[in-house]
Amino acid sequence: MAPLVIAVDDPRRADVVALLERHLAFAHEHTPPADVHALDLTALLDPAVTFFSARRDGQLLAIGALKELDADHGELKSMHTAAADRRTGLGRAMVLHLVGVARDRGYRRVSLETGTMEAFAPARSLYAATGFVACGPFADYGPSPSSAFMTRELDG
Repeated sequence: MAPLVIAVDDPRRADVVALLERHLAFAHEHTPPADVHALDLTALLDPAVTFFSARRDGQLLAIGALKELDADHGELKSMHTAAADRRTGLGRAMVLHLVGVARDRGYRRVSLETGTMEAFAPARSLYAATGFVACGPFADYGPSPSSAFMTRELDG
């Protein structure tokens, strides 16, 4: 089997746009409209956001992004694995890659927001298994019964 390659990518690539559309559709299907915090293509092009893809033999399998909140704090965004490739370790590989990038940038912590609904239970489980713990709202988020906030302190 070919190796998994996680690298900075262009979110405007056709296969990425298609997976991003599935990600946004999932968020809108399971989350009240006011509480959808998923980034669209325009938001992913913000200079504060670094977008990554996970590919094997050039085939797109997963996406994820790291948003700089400040010099010490990053946020995981746009985590999504293609449906056919879920439960294969791709999400974990992406999370650990993004945490590594955050550490290399000198961030002291990395945080995320995900849904509280049952559809997001696998994501919350993945984040907990990779060292994230519950926290309160951060950055520009406010409290919401639809949002679960998690953070992970980073060592040097």
